[in-house]
Parts: sequence; C-alpha cells; structure tokens
Amino acid sequence: MAAMLRTSPEAHARFVPSLLTGFRTSRRALATSVARVSLSVSSSAHAEVVETAAVEGKSARWKPTCLYHTQGSMNDPLHLEKFNHDFSVNFQVNTSFRDICSQDFDYFFPVVVIDARTANFMDAFHRFVRPCRMDEQRLNEYIEGKYGKLGVDRVWHDTAVPFKEVLKEFESWMIDHNFWSKEMGGSLNRAAFVTCGNWDVKTKIPQQCHDSGVKLPPYFMEWINLKDIYLNFYERRATGMKTMLRELNVPLLGSHHLGIDDAKNIARVVQRMITDGAALTITARRTSPTEVKFLFKNRIR
Repeated sequence: MAAMLRTSPEAHARFVPSLLTGFRTSRRALATSVARVSLSVSSSAHAEVVETAAVEGKSARWKPTCLYHTQGSMNDPLHLEKFNHDFSVNFQVNTSFRDICSQDFDYFFPVVVIDARTANFMDAFHRFVRPCRMDEQRLNEYIEGKYGKLGVDRVWHDTAVPFKEVLKEFESWMIDHNFWSKEMGGSLNRAAFVTCGNWDVKTKIPQQCHDSGVKLPPYFMEWINLKDIYLNFYERRATGMKTMLRELNVPLLGSHHLGIDDAKNIARVVQRMITDGAALTITARRTSPTEVKFLFKNRIR
C-alpha cells in the first residue's frame, strides 16, 4: 500500500529542506496502496463493492462504494441510487491542510489524493491488475479465494487489465492533474507517494515492472514511509496501518487488505497526522535501480 501527498506553497515550510531534494517549492502527497502482484483488485454485480458511508441529496443512508465506477463504468441513474460514487464523503475533515493518497499494487492499483495544505480529499485513481505470469485456472482460484469472500471477484474479472495498461492510464491521470509530466524528467510535481512500509514501492513495483517487461518509472524513485514518520513524530512504533488507526482513534473503513480501502485508510491517517502537526518528508530514495538510501536514522526496520 502507498500514499501520495501533495502540498501547496504555504505548506512548504512544514517540510524539512534537507529531505526534500527532488521536491518543488509546493507539494502534494499521493496515498497509494501498492499491492503484491501489481495493483488493487476486487462477485456479483452488487457484491464487488466496498462498503462506505455516503450522504447524497436528502438521504443520509449508507451506500457501498462502487468498484465498477472506480474503473470508469456504471453511471446510470438506477445504479447511482444504490451505490456510492463519491469518495469525498470518506475524507470530510475540519482542518486547514490537504493530502493525496494512492492505491494498492497486488492485483489492484489504488491511489487517493489528499491536499497537504487543507488535508482535504482531492481525487482517486483505481484499477484492478491482471497478472502476466499466471495460468487462468490458478488465477481464478486465487481471485475467488482471496476476494470472493469480499464480494469483489466478479468486478475484478470484468475490469482487470495488464500492468502495462494500468501504468499508461495512471500516467495519463497524473498528467491531467499536473502531478507529473515526461518533460520534467520523471519526478513528481510537488507530490510524493506515502506508503505504509517500504515494501510496495521499494520491492513489489520493481518486481512487477520486471515481470511486465517495462522499465521502472522514474516517479517511483522516492517515497514517504508513514511508519517512519509516525515513529519520529509520536515517538512510538506502529506495526501497521491498523495500529495507527487504533492509536489515533480513527475508525477503519471497509475491508483491510482490499487495495482501495487500504488507500483510503492510509489517507485518513495522513490527514490526522497533518492536523496534529507532523511534517511528511521523503524517507527513502533510490540511488540506483537496485539500491535504496534510507534518510531517517530512527526508522522501522
């Protein structure tokens, strides 16, 4: 799982300059949930959704978030009456900061964006990823076993695409939002990925790129490990996202280990830490395709 953080010029002073090489004067953070094979994935036309709270129009009832919508489908009125397409209801905060969060990379690729200045939800990117090295029978067994109980196996089969396609769509999405451009040399524009641990960006994404026959994109060269920020700010260790949520009294949304839900929950931890005054700075940076420099002396190992 990973997150991406975006900040504005006013928020620049909140970052430690020595750790900001590669960042611009204003920043964004993308809370991303990067998974095991690639990205995030999700059995019935209605079961493939993640349950979230939604308030639409005059109705204040709960509606599940539609995972078909996150793939760019299902916008008819009858469908909208039943399912929630509004991510922002999960990130309503009363504060003066914003951030970005992203998605998961293990058969799913979720990204949630939070503005670092206001801590408000900005946007989200979500795709299910179809692995390139797994036979159909094994894949079906895996998806049914892991995601069938969550009711998201059907939407996964309906919408999952190869990792190469996901990367192309993700880059187009970032370009549309001015988070990244090829002309910049590959680095993010005033933004950073925020992860719960180093594994997703440090290890899994390079593996997936290798398996898919693509070069590791330059925007994955640095990231913020939320565990290290949490340790140094609160002066206590957090073994994972659920520990952070519990200690900060932030309720867990949706299903743990479902990419889009993990991305949302990472984003909510980021929101809380920003309002508490934490400075989110780069914690790890690649010095070569195979070497990573960790920038915090006091860090989770």
